[in-house]
Amino acid sequence: MANISGIVKSARKIMRQDTGTGSDELRILQLGWMLFLKIFSDKDKELEQIQDDYTSPIPEELHWDEWAGDDEGMTGDELLAFVDQKLFPTLTNIDLSTGNKRAILVREVFANNYNYMKSGIHLRQVINKLNEIDFNNSKDKQVFGQIYESFLSELQSAGTLGEFYTPRAITELLTELTDPKAGEKVIDPACGTGGFLTAALEHLKAKASSVAEREAIQYNVMGWEYKPLPYLLGNTNLILHDINLPNIRYGDSLAKPLTEYRQKDRVDVILANPPFGGVVSNNNENNFPQTYRTKESADLFLILMIHLLKVGGRAAIVLPDGSLTGDGVKQRIRQKLLEDCNLHTIIRLPNSVFQPYASVATNLLFFTKGEPTKDVWYWEHKLPEGYKAYSKTKPIQFAEFTSLKQWWNQREENEQAWQVDIKTIKKNGYNLDIKNPHQPKEEKQYTSTELLDLLHQSFAKGDKLLAKLRKELVS
Repeated sequence: MANISGIVKSARKIMRQDTGTGSDELRILQLGWMLFLKIFSDKDKELEQIQDDYTSPIPEELHWDEWAGDDEGMTGDELLAFVDQKLFPTLTNIDLSTGNKRAILVREVFANNYNYMKSGIHLRQVINKLNEIDFNNSKDKQVFGQIYESFLSELQSAGTLGEFYTPRAITELLTELTDPKAGEKVIDPACGTGGFLTAALEHLKAKASSVAEREAIQYNVMGWEYKPLPYLLGNTNLILHDINLPNIRYGDSLAKPLTEYRQKDRVDVILANPPFGGVVSNNNENNFPQTYRTKESADLFLILMIHLLKVGGRAAIVLPDGSLTGDGVKQRIRQKLLEDCNLHTIIRLPNSVFQPYASVATNLLFFTKGEPTKDVWYWEHKLPEGYKAYSKTKPIQFAEFTSLKQWWNQREENEQAWQVDIKTIKKNGYNLDIKNPHQPKEEKQYTSTELLDLLHQSFAKGDKLLAKLRKELVS
């Protein structure tokens, strides 16, 4: 078996020498389309052997093996010209008339990406490295799946790309606690690189009891993504999880008026980490009822997700502290959530979970549509012993949620858990940013100047008492 981790590191090392891929971000973009094409090509060859009626949408000469498979093949200017003038233009304008949905996927990927490398020699070296991985070897594929996961987690520190990655511990926790069942439709309307989708797929695969159930999973787990890079990385992620045709729609989730959704569009489960802190583009807030119009993307996504759920549908989502508080439209959105859904649990996370991309405090909200909220349970997730904060080298781990999972079905107040009734929340302007009442009051942290002032006051008080005592002794 190949040393996959070493291969990926070597490929990135070569790319550092190329003037076109000088940043982490550009190296991820470059590796993204190359890995997609190699994995897609390998999968297509496999499908042509297994299915009599399957024809790959990729023209024969553009299959990875045909132009990249021979280590002694094209290189230098010839290779660059082929990739830039033949490969990308052809796949960008791929024939969609055959109705092969995999053709649409190829077109979306190549129409929105580029070959960033400027040296055909470096490009050939990277290709040869990737050729050491055999995606038809299940062991290689499995190991690469794990490497790909860590590759995606690196997005958190690659420029502005961190917004597309949710730590695996969070995607697994939300999926396990929401517990999607066979036949249920699951959606992530802001799916990024597919973390929630793969967590849902693995969860459903483990429960599938028949071939038909396994087949249905790939249609029932859906994502929407409107940025080219995460769309590409998410599709590759799902193909690595043995999904022949990932059900990811390319486009802006907020671009469709709410009134256009029909009953058939409703879903059973929503798992999502919608973009927050962003400003909605293209006046998309006008697709929402007047009373909920705002430029804050997280708040509009919350309205969209309430709308998309069937009655009885369940959601588990990540939201920042800013969505739990505030008046005006923010308050009206929270009121709608509490009146249309049973918001039964909020898990409060430390503010370093999404470091270094975002240092805002975040929360995990769990709600069921169709009945109003009577009480909200809160759980405060604490940093592990000895941690001051999470970091790239010390990310949040799934094992940290053991006590939460034990508490989940037998709820009692403790130093991490407390319950607040809806009357209190209403009286407080539907504010959901409620601190842990069991926390010991934190000692105030003083600056050096404040400490000197306090010391000075203390000495002055002591001097007064001494003077008084001296007076009494003399008299």
